[in-house]
Amino acid sequence: MLLRLPLVVQLLGAGAAAMLIPAIHAFALNQHRVAQPFFYGAILIGVLAALIGLATYRQPVRNVARSQLLTLVAAYLVLPVFLAVPLHEARPSMSFFNAYFEMVSSITTTGATTLDTPRVVPDPVHLWRALVGWLGGFLVIVSAIAVLAPMTLGGFEVMRPTAAEGGRPGSGAQLARASEPNERIARYTKRILPIYLALTLAIWLFLVVTGTNSFHGLMIALSTMSTSGILPLKTLADMGLSIPAEIIIFAFLLLAVTRQMISLPRDKHYLPTLVQDAEMRVAVVFVVVVPLALWFRHFIGAIEVNEEANLLASVKAMWGGVFTVLSFLTTTGFVSADWETARDWSALPTPGLILAGLAIIGGGVATTAGGVKLLRFYALYKHGLREMERLVHPSSVGGGGRLGRGMRREGAFIAWIFFMLFALSIAAVTVTLALTGLNFESAVIFAISALSTTGPLVQVALDNGATYAQLGTGAKCILIGAMVLGRMETLAIIALFNPDFWRR
Repeated sequence: MLLRLPLVVQLLGAGAAAMLIPAIHAFALNQHRVAQPFFYGAILIGVLAALIGLATYRQPVRNVARSQLLTLVAAYLVLPVFLAVPLHEARPSMSFFNAYFEMVSSITTTGATTLDTPRVVPDPVHLWRALVGWLGGFLVIVSAIAVLAPMTLGGFEVMRPTAAEGGRPGSGAQLARASEPNERIARYTKRILPIYLALTLAIWLFLVVTGTNSFHGLMIALSTMSTSGILPLKTLADMGLSIPAEIIIFAFLLLAVTRQMISLPRDKHYLPTLVQDAEMRVAVVFVVVVPLALWFRHFIGAIEVNEEANLLASVKAMWGGVFTVLSFLTTTGFVSADWETARDWSALPTPGLILAGLAIIGGGVATTAGGVKLLRFYALYKHGLREMERLVHPSSVGGGGRLGRGMRREGAFIAWIFFMLFALSIAAVTVTLALTGLNFESAVIFAISALSTTGPLVQVALDNGATYAQLGTGAKCILIGAMVLGRMETLAIIALFNPDFWRR
């Protein structure tokens, strides 16, 4: 029966059911004033979803592909309106627009927040933000596999090049493949949800075992799986996390590097396949090379202040770099407690531009990470190697089979187009933010954080103390559009303007 309802109605019903969780949590803490908005909101929105479902039950869809993409746009722009209602009622001091901004930020797994003093915010409100982010992360995975993959969008266009597939991304031939969306979404939901939930519970359990506060552990678990970076406090250091806890988070952040990680190791070929995965290999290079470069820079600074013999500070500086690099590469935005240790060791600041570059690169295809994606970066890298090889041996024949040759040709071409569109998006958002009164540096960082869905980047990369709460309504509207664009990806938005979409 549920399969015959529009996807947007199913999402609205899921959001209503999720409101019961913070309501129960607030009731258990005797915070009845906070519990009431979530409980009544669950009833109100649940009834609204039921009425819309009755009105649209078995309604035929003339253009399946258009319906799917428009539903995703509505999920990121319209659904947060309903999700913001209990948040606004639970925090009367927060305007409804700011509550809407929080929900868009959460459901797109960006993690940008206008709460400058999170300590005074009730825990159920933080739980609601993290829970919406967790559900948004699950929506990203399912929509990437069940909606964008049949259209060869969302990074899959690199693996299934246009020439080999007989069309361009978003063309009528490829969009026609996206049939029976509800059945396909339901099938992948049944397959992925148990794994997604089990891994979240595993992170929570492991963190509690290491001595982390139970509520803090749950928040971190939800934020790690969704790469939203939503925390009840400003940083992990404020939560007093231990090194073993950070190691656990680091291990589970690898899930956002490649879609292969979330697959259960059903056979003996799982680990070899994972080692040979292109996205995993590129991520390992970044996680090794970038922290080494940062550590060497800090080591030179430590020599100038006669601290080079401090072995403990040196090891902590390396670990802080490795953890933070992977966190921003997966667009999560967690900062290790030892990140500041490196600055204290060398008396040198760490350039935030490096973290911004990692956020732009992003994580794996069909994961909760944002950015350009590692697979597109890998396609450009392989194309560059092949071009240099042809300079030396013009008559050579490239190997790699049909998929390898396609990735180096059409795949790299499409990846370059997407990279240029992403760069143009950054430029456009930066200019529009500058028109609202932001200086150039702040506008660039805010633009990158929104388009790469890495909200915590702002507080790490900017030293001028700029926050989302200080922005005006115009700047927040621009960032809302940028967050949705960064999550949906530019090619999917462009596909909405394809003439085939609007033909019966």
